[in-house]
Amino acid sequence: MHTPLAERLRPRTLADFVGQESLLADDAPLKIAYERGHPYPMILYGPPGSGKTTLARLLAQVSGGEFVILSALTSGVRELKDLEERGRAARAHSRGLIVFIDEIHRYSRAQQDALLRPLEEGTVVVIGATTENPAFALTAALLSRVRLHVLEPLTPADLGRLLARALGAPEGLARAQTASDAALALIAELADGDARRALTLLEMAAGLAEQAHAVVIDEAHVRRAAGTRYRRFDKGGDLLYDQISALHKAVRGSSPDAALYWLARLLDGGCDPRYVARRLVRAASEDVGNADPRALTIALDAWQAFDRLGRPEGDLALAQAAVYLASAPKSNAVYRAFQAVTEDVRTHGTLPVPAHLRNAPTAFARAQGHGREYRYPHDEPEAYAAGVSYFPDTMSPAVYYEPTDRGLEIRIRERLMRLRDRDREERRG
Repeated sequence: MHTPLAERLRPRTLADFVGQESLLADDAPLKIAYERGHPYPMILYGPPGSGKTTLARLLAQVSGGEFVILSALTSGVRELKDLEERGRAARAHSRGLIVFIDEIHRYSRAQQDALLRPLEEGTVVVIGATTENPAFALTAALLSRVRLHVLEPLTPADLGRLLARALGAPEGLARAQTASDAALALIAELADGDARRALTLLEMAAGLAEQAHAVVIDEAHVRRAAGTRYRRFDKGGDLLYDQISALHKAVRGSSPDAALYWLARLLDGGCDPRYVARRLVRAASEDVGNADPRALTIALDAWQAFDRLGRPEGDLALAQAAVYLASAPKSNAVYRAFQAVTEDVRTHGTLPVPAHLRNAPTAFARAQGHGREYRYPHDEPEAYAAGVSYFPDTMSPAVYYEPTDRGLEIRIRERLMRLRDRDREERRG
């Protein structure tokens, strides 16, 4: 039975491990603790192919502990309780038990809580692996009992070393074939930081080259092996939210070129374009606001255009909106005002509507004083009733919205300042 190249090349020692230098340097606390036989529980957080499982296995090996692998997809509370007993037995024989739990974020709260006692007692050392942000995917109780280590995607240089080893190692592809530098560079690019994908792609390209009786694996073999280009993206995970955050911040930072780049990354990675459209509408209100009210209309029109055109034609409407929002003058004055007033509403509670502002549709309501002394602004100069308060009687008038000196808000600011001056004159009079 064929063993995949990625499995055959799995490192046997920490010295063979490629990447994550910050965690595995000679003076790194993680490496020192395990080499001294003092393993500690941890969460390894990183993208697929960054070496989480392999690193856990090697750390257990150098610490001298017994190593057990569980999958959160197939194990439950019962298995965890069994491991607790097994851990006590191992500790009695001066041999620790290290339990690696793959995809630990898939455990329910009850399953995560089942880990707390063995962690506190030290009967087992848990190493959990996750591709999801631990702050969201794991309970606070569990996180407080482990250390968190972040694994980064492998760099092109890391992948280059890994591919070179695969071509030369006896357990790798040591044969008459070689690979061109361009082919190896293309594999590193297509792998997108994933060691497993890089080795799988190399193995497939080598097979195609062998079928063609080619001595050298070239770019054509790699492209045929790759098929449809695939980029690292998780429609429900951190990478999605990191990239959508980058798009929003590029818009906020008035960088249309960066906004286009992140928009293209999101669409290329498989993100739902309607989700992108929704975030652009949010940015139009939050970051452009009344400095250019057209931004909100353009964002909504782009969303509607996409719904009518679909892909790929509708992508251009989203690009147009992203560029416009990034290029427009910025104001978060409405956003800040709404945040402040929301807090005041929570603080003051349900204050009654003043009598002059109440609805008076019936004679009974009018007899109760509803609408009495209401001044109709359209009957007054500039359609403004100077000196009137529209806040509850027991609440001092507050200023929430302070227009900026950018875009249309310059004129809004001037008008509001003029009207506030009239209010002050009315009160003095």
